[in-house]
Amino acid sequence: MQRILSEMRKAIRDYHMIEDGDKIAVCLSGGKDSITMLMALKQLQRYFKVSFDMIAISVNPNFEFFDTSFLKKVCNDLDVPLIIEDSHIKEIVFDIRSEKRPCSLCANIRRGILNSVAIREGCNKIALGHNEDDVLETFLMNLFLTGNFSTFGPVNYMDRSKITVIRPLIYLSEKEIKKFIKRENITVMKKNCPMDGVSKREYMKKLLSNLSCDIPMCRANLLGVIKRNHIKGWHE
Repeated sequence: MQRILSEMRKAIRDYHMIEDGDKIAVCLSGGKDSITMLMALKQLQRYFKVSFDMIAISVNPNFEFFDTSFLKKVCNDLDVPLIIEDSHIKEIVFDIRSEKRPCSLCANIRRGILNSVAIREGCNKIALGHNEDDVLETFLMNLFLTGNFSTFGPVNYMDRSKITVIRPLIYLSEKEIKKFIKRENITVMKKNCPMDGVSKREYMKKLLSNLSCDIPMCRANLLGVIKRNHIKGWHE
């Protein structure tokens, strides 16, 4: 946990993610990233130099493998309030519209629900569990699929909702998070999306892995490109 906390604290300091009096809605999917983030933020809350409150919010897409009892146990064990918000994501995206590329629509619906619940509960910030690999994969997806030189930032302020999105895990690789989960013998929800393993993001994940094997400095160079070219949200 020390490695996780160290890198998370660094990201929080570099991008001023958490301020005194914040109420943070932690997006909890049940996967390795969101559980790691929730555990680390709860521990950080005990001794961080600023005082902040937090709740967990989980959007139930109504997939058959979505385990609400598991999420409740995770939050009960950590003493974090949990709100599970039901949705019609499965029905809209997969049953009615039968989207061939459902990820974008699914993410938009989920994001809208998450924002609404966060506002309803008096939160001013939402914490998402995106890690360093997610940053790089999104950069490659935007570059190759749309010709857009961009990725998401560590901190994004949304004018409409007046909510700030923070990503405390951006300095941690997926490999490091997997190691932490395995070493601490932490249970996670095995599957939380029917597109796991078959999406364009999965293709970029494999591409990034192959590039990293052939070109060891690939990851560092890509991150350098993102920061040096002043992509929105990446100013330190």
